[in-house]
Amino acid sequence: MSRFAPFALIATLVACAAGDPLEEELPPMGDFRLAHNIVVADNMQQVPPSRNATPEEWVEILESEIDRRFGAYEGDRLYHIGVAVDGYALAPPGIPIVLSPRSILVLSVNIWDDALGRKLHEESEQIVVFEGTSPETMLVGSGIARSRTEQMQILARNAARRIQLFMLENPEWFNISAEEAAAAVSGVEALAEAAEAEAAIEAAAAECVPTEDAPCPEL
Repeated sequence: MSRFAPFALIATLVACAAGDPLEEELPPMGDFRLAHNIVVADNMQQVPPSRNATPEEWVEILESEIDRRFGAYEGDRLYHIGVAVDGYALAPPGIPIVLSPRSILVLSVNIWDDALGRKLHEESEQIVVFEGTSPETMLVGSGIARSRTEQMQILARNAARRIQLFMLENPEWFNISAEEAAAAVSGVEALAEAAEAEAAIEAAAAECVPTEDAPCPEL
């Protein structure tokens, strides 16, 4: 049976933007056991406006968060997770609410089966990750309320959750039953959306031009 946090925890994740995977109730992953976790960022592009981050910093923080999410699984089969950082933006300090930019991370993800010696899917899975917001960033913007390191950690944690969601959408890779997979996808997707949904609300409010018939969303 899948183990998921109740709705109260999902609400907490919205406030915190990215919960610590070591404190989450993680879903079952069948035969999965993490072998190699490899992140490359040599060809990444920075999307302005953005704070700076080096390829080495992205490699370190993404590998750390992937290990935190997947390192506890003890299945009978080894798998490799390969990630390429395609692009990022780390929101710099901006004008509160009206022009506050948001952070984003774009990745290409590949899952390998060690015993088969090959990738389990033909095309890399592109994952787009948003930072999400907290009560502080809802008011003043991510670049003011959070440091660069905090932004990177939140993006990396949200990315690891999105990688897990992609994996759970392919349960045959890990010998997960259809029932377990459906419950796992539903739970992880709810957590991921809860962590990121506030970013979309903030973006809509920041870019909205109110009219008499269509007022802007309230923050």
